[in-house]
Amino acid sequence: MIGFPIALLFANGFEWYAHKYVLHGTPRPGKGRTSPRPALMKAHWAHHKVCRQQDFDEPGYREGLSNERVRLEATSLALTAGAFTILAPVAPFFVLGAWYSAGRYYYVHRRAHLDHAWAKQHVPWHYDHHMNSNQDANWCVTRPWFDYLMGTRVISSIDLMESNPLGMRLPGVVERPLNRLARRLSPRAFERLDSNRRQEAANRQAGIEVAMPD
Repeated sequence: MIGFPIALLFANGFEWYAHKYVLHGTPRPGKGRTSPRPALMKAHWAHHKVCRQQDFDEPGYREGLSNERVRLEATSLALTAGAFTILAPVAPFFVLGAWYSAGRYYYVHRRAHLDHAWAKQHVPWHYDHHMNSNQDANWCVTRPWFDYLMGTRVISSIDLMESNPLGMRLPGVVERPLNRLARRLSPRAFERLDSNRRQEAANRQAGIEVAMPD
């Protein structure tokens, strides 16, 4: 059964990596961005532009699979999770965790863009991903674990942010020592997070908005 939580951690790391390097692509000086899946990158940036214009709303989710962006996302998730099915004979719980993670990603992403209040309360890191001055950050969607580990969580405001690095509702008796332990174990990551928050506040005050790719 240990395979299930391992799959959840792996999926979060994969989510971070794929979002950053596949969906957003790698910038190249003097050139456009490059991605191993250019069609996915193009569709994802279209998703960003729509969300920016619609105040975080993604009308494509109301259209369902008839919408190209939604269809590409659902297909990619199914294919990615499906690729791990070959491991079922030796790691059935890992495979179950992979499928669960893919399904949860789609559910969370869809609901967030159809219910802004829910998104702000349950996935503020993804709301910040779209609505911050710089959209090249906050790569996690379901949980902010790897954004904390990699120092890429950019918090827009103390009022909106999650109350702990797990991005989960926890009783105070658990949450307070968890927060202290996290800062003690990874001080440099939290220094970057604090610096990121100050930079975002400065950008907003100055009216700076980093341009998206054409």
